[in-house]
Amino acid sequence: MTTIGTGPAPARAGTVVLPLALAQFIASYAASNMNVAISTIADDLDTDVAGIQTTITLFTLTMAALMIPGSKLTDIWGRKYCFILGLLVYGAGALLAAVAPGLVLLTIGYSLLEGIGSALMIPPIYILVTVLFDDLKTRAKWFGVVSGAAGLGAAAGPLIGGLVTSYVSWRASFLLQVVVVALIALLARRIDDPPLPAERPHFDGLGAVLSAAGLFLVVFGILQTNTRGWVSPLVWTYVALGVLVLAGFFVYARARERGGRTPLVSVRLFRNRTSNLGLVTQSIQWLVMQGAFFVISVFLQQERGYSAIQTGLMLVPATIGVLISSGMAQRMASRHPQRLLIRAGFTLTVVGLALLVALVRQDSAVWTFWPGLFLMGFGVGAMLTASVNVVQSAWPEDVQGDISGVSRSASNLGSSLGVAVAGSVIVAATAGGNPPFLTAIVVVGCFAIVGWVAALLLPHGPRRVTAA
Repeated sequence: MTTIGTGPAPARAGTVVLPLALAQFIASYAASNMNVAISTIADDLDTDVAGIQTTITLFTLTMAALMIPGSKLTDIWGRKYCFILGLLVYGAGALLAAVAPGLVLLTIGYSLLEGIGSALMIPPIYILVTVLFDDLKTRAKWFGVVSGAAGLGAAAGPLIGGLVTSYVSWRASFLLQVVVVALIALLARRIDDPPLPAERPHFDGLGAVLSAAGLFLVVFGILQTNTRGWVSPLVWTYVALGVLVLAGFFVYARARERGGRTPLVSVRLFRNRTSNLGLVTQSIQWLVMQGAFFVISVFLQQERGYSAIQTGLMLVPATIGVLISSGMAQRMASRHPQRLLIRAGFTLTVVGLALLVALVRQDSAVWTFWPGLFLMGFGVGAMLTASVNVVQSAWPEDVQGDISGVSRSASNLGSSLGVAVAGSVIVAATAGGNPPFLTAIVVVGCFAIVGWVAALLLPHGPRRVTAA
């Protein structure tokens, strides 16, 4: 297998990682840039905020539901092939969204096609970094670059999206994505994909359907709280059905594995404490960041009447925080244990959210947003890379494809739940006569505390398991 070590190849290594990092950046950008244009898009397409919220949630949900199948296809079709195929599907979706005359085609282009494209191109990113860099320190460095690109894309999405929406149009933001993915596809030609094993796994179609359906039902049920409330029997029927389908998926996968057939994902990947807690922290990090961005964006646009560019500029402190901490990620990772970085990240995030609750009011000064947003962004950026390292390093190379899919699915599930839960809390708080912004931020903060507890439970030092 061809690998890039720490010898004379750092320039070539950077060339290889560049398209991977750009792809992760654009996928994360797509998940957050829509927030600042919610009101603009809703008015243009003659829909409401709930409709755009559903579209945003379905994008990350599609990624979450299909990330594990996409990872398995990477092992079957090849990493480079799936990466470029994902870029093409993503680009087609962005182009359709750019010309969409209504919410339906916007949802098909953005939520469905961009989501499918992301599910195909993101697993190869992390698998390629793993197989191309055999030195653990070098691998951690490039994991930091890719994870930092993910956080930066999510944090910079509101600012870039606000600029493009205000000075051109929201449609131009999708056209910008088309141009970027075309550039990435050209750069990706330089990637040297190590050969796959002669015996490749079979694709578990039924497992893919069960896992995707289970995740969809759970998140779709939460989305229904926007119109039906949290006490609606239908809401919890959807959630319960989703849980049952997911339980059925695990029973089916275990039976298939015991029968000597390859499941969509091995159930043994969920028997490692370090990996499981790392997945929890990953999911909650994205839930908190995307949920907080959505709440603040809706508050600024609906309550203060801010434009897309004004909303994007208000979120700049979070972008700066992510940028600074992501830039320091490699240095911090070499000096401190990963679990300590995750704990510190959640601590700063909780403090940042608490400052937003304490300082921000409907008529408060602009500066009241800055301390909380900066600390939240710095905290999230500090732990993004650490959580990925914890999860990926807990497993040997022969299951990196599977654990990469599970890891990316957990992150995108967190993003989906963040927008779905935040939007639902806003609606419920408004209907109940409570302050929607403060209530939603408090709920997001409670999730951050859960992530902090999960970080406290992480074992001392990495626990690496061997293949079964």
